[in-house]
Amino acid sequence: MKQAERASRESIIAVANQKGGVGKTTTTVNLAGELASRGARILLIDCDPQGNATTSLGVDKRNLALTTYDVLMDSAEVREAIVPTGRSNYDLMPASEHLAGAMVEFATVEKREWRLASVLKEGQGTYDRIFIDCPPSLGLLTLNALCAAGSVLIPLQCEYLALEGLAQLKGTIDLVQQQLNPRLAILGVVMTMYDGRTNLAQQVVEEVRRYFPHRIFNTLIPRSVRVSEAPSYGQLLFEYDPQNRAAQAYKLLADEVIRRVG
Repeated sequence: MKQAERASRESIIAVANQKGGVGKTTTTVNLAGELASRGARILLIDCDPQGNATTSLGVDKRNLALTTYDVLMDSAEVREAIVPTGRSNYDLMPASEHLAGAMVEFATVEKREWRLASVLKEGQGTYDRIFIDCPPSLGLLTLNALCAAGSVLIPLQCEYLALEGLAQLKGTIDLVQQQLNPRLAILGVVMTMYDGRTNLAQQVVEEVRRYFPHRIFNTLIPRSVRVSEAPSYGQLLFEYDPQNRAAQAYKLLADEVIRRVG
């Protein structure tokens, strides 16, 4: 792999967990927004047909001319599909329900797992960091993200059943490393929806800490109703309620991510 291509891939972070409702999109949009507020040039790619990241950033899915689907199907270039979020240094490649058809249309395409990696070469050097918000599955769209990325960030809800999903996701990441993208690394596991008043939440954190002693982030994202409210206004947490505990936690998470990725 050429040095420039290697550097480009290492700037790409896939945010993945096949289990829904774990705070994946919330983590993606707010972490990316926090880094953008500090001067990093950020592109967020919405790779989920539900388009929740798109909605969370205040972009109306009904008025989109081009989306991630068009880029993956090679009917549009990356720069044509990117839309501003209204925030400095923070751009979005939006998604809509049309993206669900990509998995069917990719079925007979050669090297289909590399489609996203191929098109992202176009944006090389334009952004300091690219985040990919994956769908809640281990299907072809998530596989494309893992092949395009240099690292994967795993949001994990503080519930016992989430541990089973973590083992499955780890197995998939291992397979991708062995067979497709040997440079893929786990950036870290971030614990979400944490309620320190419950023994269960504390036990889950300790279990993950034993499983990933060097990969779990110290920052715990607390459960908060503000997390659910902010997307309905198309706002990030630190825009909607900057003093909220979850908003402050994402600032601390950004500090940890910066220390890990440089």
